[in-house]
Amino acid sequence: MLYQNHASSIPQKVTLVLLETAILLTAAWLLLGNGGRFVHDLAGTGFLKGDTGRNSMLLFLYFIVYIRMLLTIFYLLKREMPWKEAFTIPIAFSFYYLGFTLFALNTEKSLTWWDFLFVLLFLFGSFLNSFSELQRHWWKKNPLNQGKLFTRGLFRFSMHINYFGDLVWVTALALLTRSVFALVIPLLLFFLFVFYNIPLLDRHLAWKYGEQFAHYKKTTTKFISFIY
Repeated sequence: MLYQNHASSIPQKVTLVLLETAILLTAAWLLLGNGGRFVHDLAGTGFLKGDTGRNSMLLFLYFIVYIRMLLTIFYLLKREMPWKEAFTIPIAFSFYYLGFTLFALNTEKSLTWWDFLFVLLFLFGSFLNSFSELQRHWWKKNPLNQGKLFTRGLFRFSMHINYFGDLVWVTALALLTRSVFALVIPLLLFFLFVFYNIPLLDRHLAWKYGEQFAHYKKTTTKFISFIY
């Protein structure tokens, strides 16, 4: 089982970072360079430019996502990373870096106070994801906690509060594009978590922690705090 195998997986992680870096640079070129004109020439559509302030804000938030990704794979991730994952994760993130970028390029609205609320929502989701993972990591470093299921910190509010954080910041980016069609991306992410990632992880946790996990499952919401 994937979750129980521990390995450094340095070649896979370096490959992932190189691919994500290339995608991020492409997003920067589209948002602040001549990428919009290139898309126009390639697709024969209207010239895509968007709003400079909105584009700059999106790129700054992408950079935060990128830094958090580095923290996750080089500091928090202890399990083995298969080569398939080294390629599929950048493909998934291209929906954020490039998908949201293309939606934003079709939005000429200047930033308003609503957009700064979306930025706060993005920061809140990023906090839920990264800080919950850090709490679990620090707790598990204590030898006294070996073989125990972490149910403290932010994980008191949801069994998969880290996934919920992901959904929140992705939704915030979709809202920041000011395109209703961008909401398809967080919707797809929701279904991916509910029907694939969470069931897969729950099976592993039930196998590894037995009664600890059974009790945790009965007393804690699964995904969205206080709701589901």
